[in-house]
Amino acid sequence: MSGTDPGSRPGRGPGGRSGLRGRLRTRPRYTGPSFNRLIPNILTLLGLCAGLTAIRFALDAQWEKAAVLIVVCAAIDALDGRLARLLKATSRFGAEFDSLSDFLCFGVAPALILFLWTLHDGRGLGFAPCLLFAVCSALRLARFNASLSDAPALALGGPPPAPAYSQNFFTGVPAPAGAGLVLFPLFAALVLQDWGWVKLAGAVRHPVFVGTLLVVVGGLMVSTLPTWSFKNFKVRADYVLPLLLGIGAYVAIMLTEPWAALATGGLIYAGMLPFSARSYHRLKREADSRLEPVAADPEEATG
Repeated sequence: MSGTDPGSRPGRGPGGRSGLRGRLRTRPRYTGPSFNRLIPNILTLLGLCAGLTAIRFALDAQWEKAAVLIVVCAAIDALDGRLARLLKATSRFGAEFDSLSDFLCFGVAPALILFLWTLHDGRGLGFAPCLLFAVCSALRLARFNASLSDAPALALGGPPPAPAYSQNFFTGVPAPAGAGLVLFPLFAALVLQDWGWVKLAGAVRHPVFVGTLLVVVGGLMVSTLPTWSFKNFKVRADYVLPLLLGIGAYVAIMLTEPWAALATGGLIYAGMLPFSARSYHRLKREADSRLEPVAADPEEATG
């Protein structure tokens, strides 16, 4: 037998226990947001790439692909904000990133597409409406971001918070809707060419019409015109079935004649602007009528 003590074997401590204590392998923890919270920003990034690619297709005179990508940008813009609120992933970075993406996709890209499509014949004069539209888009987005940054300070002092009815309205035409309105001539020309109405297609492609539309829509974007946001839009019970039938008919047209559906959508939205303004002023009058009149003299108010 060996004269060594079992308790004194190499690598063992007193009592036969190992000198190296076993350590549990734990999963490493990383600081930072979860992947789910990055999904809205990833969607915004995809929309930005789609807008840049639309400009590339316009440089190659592939107008159909350029128009489709702008529509894709609008669909992504409608999803990323709602998804961010659903996943509780809203952040200042996401809001700023979304605004920069909107400026390129709905301010720069549509203006460049229209310039390359028809306004380039006017040279510098043809570029002026495009420049004005892009500037109006930047100003509208800057005003929107300023309203977001000023919101936390409202409770401490300053102007009172906006009334509840105004939360269902935008101030001015939003950037995606503005892009859809200025691209109406492109949508209409594509469908008219498919139908063989070449002269009418040339009329809607005329630089004067396209330039005027750019200026008018740019002015609507920076205006104070109240427009429906459709975020908390409520539908009367008796209007639900007609609304569903109308949406179904529009989807059917979209699948069969997409350019006609997009052009019609622009006309429908433009026709809704006066009604949205009338609705806003009606709600404002109703809210003002509920307010109790304030006495001019303090003694009259107490006496």
